[in-house]
Amino acid sequence: MLQFLLRRTFGAVVILVLLSAFTFFVFFGAGDPAAMSCGKNCTADNIALIHQNLGLDKPLTTQFWDFLVGIFAGRDYSIGHCSAPCFGYSFATKQDVWSTMMDRLPTTASLAIGGAVVFLTVGLGTGLIAAYKRGSILDKVLTSVSMVLSSAQIYILGPIALGLFVYSGIMESPKYVDFTSDPAGWFMGLLLPWLVMSTIFTAQYTRMSRSTMIEQLQEEHVRTAKAKGMASSYVFLRYAWRGSLIPIVTILGMDLSSLFGGAMITEFTFQLAGIGRLAIDSVTTLDLPMVMGVLIFSAALILVFNIIVDATYAFIDPRVRLS
Repeated sequence: MLQFLLRRTFGAVVILVLLSAFTFFVFFGAGDPAAMSCGKNCTADNIALIHQNLGLDKPLTTQFWDFLVGIFAGRDYSIGHCSAPCFGYSFATKQDVWSTMMDRLPTTASLAIGGAVVFLTVGLGTGLIAAYKRGSILDKVLTSVSMVLSSAQIYILGPIALGLFVYSGIMESPKYVDFTSDPAGWFMGLLLPWLVMSTIFTAQYTRMSRSTMIEQLQEEHVRTAKAKGMASSYVFLRYAWRGSLIPIVTILGMDLSSLFGGAMITEFTFQLAGIGRLAIDSVTTLDLPMVMGVLIFSAALILVFNIIVDATYAFIDPRVRLS
């Protein structure tokens, strides 16, 4: 297990370095970042000063090396010292990129984790019920509803939910409240975005958990447990359900990137100040340091979660051995 984790960690670092290099050379090599940072009515003297202050007068490879070193050791700018991890300063706000992302992270984390809890709980539970009642009317209704909802989109469901619940006065407008200061306000402020974002995932995991559970019920060890006289409900939960989690965990690891994408659209739809909204605003304003920071940070999170998912296999199913 330790060798596996070390090998995956090394691979993740290599991927992040390659991704950073690609995006850096594309973003900073395609145009003049100083002109983007300076804005309108910018003189040649101002652009030259920005080149000097941000180190843009150096060769592009040297700039990239300074960028990498700054992430781990910090970096000095004319406007001050940027402590590690340093991704530079925003062109638009002149604020530290890392500090800005950390200010937005609680909103995105609450939205993504809460949405994942909703769609995993509802989706897996509904799928188990459908598998347990296979062939019944309830099974057909749940399967049909999940197929319809799986074709929905957040940017369509979001405005509909706002019209039905917020503009009608049933619920307050979604907002982020610090959990430690007001847990109830945190829950109610994100409830509607959670439900909207998780709808598509819930439908997918309902169909997935139903099909994997039905496959597990045909396995030899499950049939053997039934032949020994064990209760059907016990066999269903103790043997079949645990084995059905393996493909679901695999898909969950792959869906993490989709979850971040869904959080981005959800934040924009409900006007929540998270990392997803920050990414959209940064692309709109050509704020290259912020775009770089959000891209690398998001990629690092996805890689870490994928490693955790892989390591979870052996815990869920002892038959799985990581090598």
